[in-house]
Amino acid sequence: MSSSPTPADVLAKLPVGHYINGRWTDCQPVLAVENPANGTILARVADADAAVGLRALGAAVDAQQRWADTAPRTRSDLLMRVFRLLHERTEYLATLITLEMGKPYAEALGEVAYGAEFFRWFAEEGVRPGGGYGTAPNGTKRIVTLRQPVGPVLAITPWNFPLAMGARKIAPALAAGCTIVVKPAPQTPLTTLALMALLEDAGVPAGVVNCVTTSDAAAVCAPLIAHPALRKLTFTGSTAVGKVLLAQAAQRVLRTSMELGGNAPFVVLASADLDKAVAGAVAAKMRNCGEACTAANRFLVHESLAEEFAERFAAELAGLTLGDGLDPATRVGPLIDAPAVASVASLVDDAVRHGAEVRTGGQRRSGPGHFFEPTVLTDVPARARILHSEIFGPVAPIATFATTAEALAAANDTEAGLIGYVYGENLGETLAFAERLHTGMVGVNAGVVSDPAAPFGGVKASGLGREGGREGLDEYLETKYIGLAL
Repeated sequence: MSSSPTPADVLAKLPVGHYINGRWTDCQPVLAVENPANGTILARVADADAAVGLRALGAAVDAQQRWADTAPRTRSDLLMRVFRLLHERTEYLATLITLEMGKPYAEALGEVAYGAEFFRWFAEEGVRPGGGYGTAPNGTKRIVTLRQPVGPVLAITPWNFPLAMGARKIAPALAAGCTIVVKPAPQTPLTTLALMALLEDAGVPAGVVNCVTTSDAAAVCAPLIAHPALRKLTFTGSTAVGKVLLAQAAQRVLRTSMELGGNAPFVVLASADLDKAVAGAVAAKMRNCGEACTAANRFLVHESLAEEFAERFAAELAGLTLGDGLDPATRVGPLIDAPAVASVASLVDDAVRHGAEVRTGGQRRSGPGHFFEPTVLTDVPARARILHSEIFGPVAPIATFATTAEALAAANDTEAGLIGYVYGENLGETLAFAERLHTGMVGVNAGVVSDPAAPFGGVKASGLGREGGREGLDEYLETKYIGLAL
């Protein structure tokens, strides 16, 4: 693998316009993109209004039938070209991710590899859309079922995994035969624009994938959601925004996929191996600087293990180097922006006011950049806001329990239901606990479970539908029944 390119080299290659109908728009770039590690402006990109968004949707609508008629193998081969190009451009893309999002470069490399796998997985799944043929029970006709593309898609992606979250939506849409309009987060549009350029180089036909960048998502997306030609909305982001989008989508009965907020419990049962539990806790909490919907949010530890777990966990987090993600020594990068730091600090301060003890960290770092120290809190009372809010930062609040039933009740006491983690060496007890968690995903003795081959998604207020796995393709396909009379 070659050495990483310099930031100047990466930024010099960037497109900054909207990508519509296979062309880059020539417009004034005004939307500033900040480097969260030092507060400098990396680039300025185009800032769309509703008219631009509707033009992008128009391109997707015009291309829809041609793309749906394209042979599944042709679509598959194209997705495999994207997969190979992503690996060829790994260092370039990883550097860009670190510059605009802040995660350590090693993690950014991992994100590119993870995102690439969605294109490979759906290249393989897209040639197997399914369907059926059979005899009706009364023998008078044949029952034929077809799987057909839903139609044009609007994808709204978050800032925390700017490449992987785009890949997780674009790859299945294209594999199924759907065209798509992508609206990336204003904090991290650069990686998505670089992905558009890569898709163009791979040979994606004009209009099949379009991208608009904007500082006013509501103004741009609402007219698209209301448009009669749009057939699906997919969104990753907060539950609050997801509820607004679902209400808008309901007016047109749109197909929706919603991957929303989490409040993941990390449960350490009495039978847990502490070596595994501490290592898993670090992975589950500190991936992406804690800015992940899958991040462990509440640590529920059996009272017999709580003190040793807290001591060892705090020692691990205290040893993580905080800094610019491009520095090879950095293990924890900046948070995305100043409001993110303020939100995390507010949750920590509230917990301390209610009696929590800071075992390590607990402070924001002075600028430049948006840094908060890796933090472990113990003796966190149930009334502290931090146990009921998605932290989205490098803070681990620990509470204790005496019985498994108590732990299960606490773990399920939330509107969120994206993911949970449970550690224990008693397999029967641990598996039973996992089965009773009210979450769409569970890591059993594992701190990271995301896999393109597995269905990703939550229950309750954490969303609808699944991304990845066989289920991820189904989200972009409709089933048509044809009754064939004899």
